Amino acid sequence: MSDELTIVHLLRHGEVHNPDKILYGRLPGYFLSDLGKEMAERAASVLVSRDIAAVISSPLERAQQTAMPIAAAHKLEIGTDPNLIEAANIFEGQRVAVGDGALRDPKSWRHLYNPVRPSWGEPYKELASRMQQAVVDARAVARGREVVLVSHQLPIWIARMAFEGRRFAHDPRKRQCSLASLTSLTFIGDQLCAIVYTEPSIDLVEKASKIAGA
Repeated sequence: MSDELTIVHLLRHGEVHNPDKILYGRLPGYFLSDLGKEMAERAASVLVSRDIAAVISSPLERAQQTAMPIAAAHKLEIGTDPNLIEAANIFEGQRVAVGDGALRDPKSWRHLYNPVRPSWGEPYKELASRMQQAVVDARAVARGREVVLVSHQLPIWIARMAFEGRRFAHDPRKRQCSLASLTSLTFIGDQLCAIVYTEPSIDLVEKASKIAGA
């Protein structure tokens, strides 16, 4: 068995400009906010000294934008993998905050009967399968080096739970996958030996929160 060490970094995109606060999902036309662009730059600065062999992104604009400074720093073209796309969701394009928007309409409740599947969107098992395939494909490209995969919160979180052998049912409020965070999977040969979570942009978020509350 090969003893090469390969690291796959799962990077969530930065903050998106979304003044209407809708669940944009896979809709086109949603780009990074100014803060989101700063987050992408911060992630790039953290990864600049790493041996990055490839930068591969979800096809959605916000992920592609997040990938840009990383690819530029390593003089790489951005690859695109549809397996990294956001999860499908029946409420896409609607407001879905608790007690607001689509969730106040009784007609929507029929989509909420099974949180384990989940009944309102792409089944977690299918999401885990495509994300695991994205990691396998990326490892083949970057064996012995490192690779960055830019994706979205739910796909990254489900991928992590799959690799950790955990159940997929969870409280969305407790996902450890903040904006522009890194979930780094370290493999020795084909064996996963470590998962490390970091938040390169945590100080940017805190600063923005203080400004908003001023």
